[in-house]
Amino acid sequence: VCLFLGVEFRTADASELTHGPLFLVAMASKPRVLVLGGVGFIGRNLVKYLVDNDACSKVRVVDKTVPAMAFFTPEFKAAFDSDVVEFKQGNLAPSNQGRFAQYFTDDAGKFDFVINLAGETKYGLDDKVYADLVTEMSVKLCEEAAKHGSSRFIEVSTAQVYSSKKDASKEDSQVKPWTKIAEYKLEAENRLRSMPGIEVIIVRPAVVYGPFDTTGVMPRLVCGATYVHLKEKCKFLWGKDLRVNTVHVRDVAKALLFLAQNGKPGEVYNLADKNETDQQKICAFIEKLFGVATGFRGTVESNLAKTMMNTTVEIVNDKHMEPWSEMCKAEGVGNTPLTPYLYKELLYNNHVSVDGSKIESLGFTYDHPTVTEPLIREMLDVWVSQNLFPKGAIKG
Repeated sequence: VCLFLGVEFRTADASELTHGPLFLVAMASKPRVLVLGGVGFIGRNLVKYLVDNDACSKVRVVDKTVPAMAFFTPEFKAAFDSDVVEFKQGNLAPSNQGRFAQYFTDDAGKFDFVINLAGETKYGLDDKVYADLVTEMSVKLCEEAAKHGSSRFIEVSTAQVYSSKKDASKEDSQVKPWTKIAEYKLEAENRLRSMPGIEVIIVRPAVVYGPFDTTGVMPRLVCGATYVHLKEKCKFLWGKDLRVNTVHVRDVAKALLFLAQNGKPGEVYNLADKNETDQQKICAFIEKLFGVATGFRGTVESNLAKTMMNTTVEIVNDKHMEPWSEMCKAEGVGNTPLTPYLYKELLYNNHVSVDGSKIESLGFTYDHPTVTEPLIREMLDVWVSQNLFPKGAIKG
């Protein structure tokens, strides 16, 4: 504390520098944001959101995939070509931590927020892969963010960490991960909470859908499309009430910036729309979009399939993969990232049932509270426009 011409000045304590009055003054100017894994599905939509809303003074994107190889449409190419966006190609695996500094440092100053979308997203891999490329990757990246003075680290986890019950899970509900990715995401969450020198916020989205989706709602749509070729009824395991709660990727992008600026340190926030999406609602879109009949295997048949799930997965994928390949070949669709392949972990009777209202108590609003046919058609149109989905399968 010092006195100068009768006015008292004092040195701010650490808490004020990260989330007190001085932090709020600093955030009055546009933040500088580092997006890790920013070329992926959620990442590219986040970058476009930040650019479209003139939200940041700088956005740096780090990803091992270069935008030119990521099936970008012109709108997304334009976003990444913005003057405020800088792309750096980099492998963020923990084994490369010695090279991380180049991604976190910048001559113009530190990055205020680090949003982590990096990590393995493919199902069906060995535990050691997820331990390294989910848990350890998140921990090492957060350590690096703290080391270089970032104020907040936003970790994007998954709602699959919750018990697979039908009732909607809130942030304090029982956690019982039912996929390997979720198991290692939860371990990462627990380790990040005690990370010194940086504020951490955990985000758990429901099933994310929207432009460039390949792993959320899209595999079900691709499966449905194969029945145009098969000329059969499309029947899913279990029943119509199996919850597959959703959230649009543009709402996820909006929420990530919102929570970086307004979220409470150490808190968990779910993201889920108001649609209460279940298998029946998805099947209704399949019927409208592709003109195929849909139905469900029911409890008895599904439980029988469950007892020999490895065989079931093989039969199901064999049934879908060949017609999909033939449909794509007939329309000259090649090298598409879309597939009807279904992983065993996702075929069990596990609900994704999520209450996404906590974030609304901070003033957030969902721009897409319900899943509509135009939003689903937009997903297909993105792929059709690049000749990555057989247009002839779509009705109307």
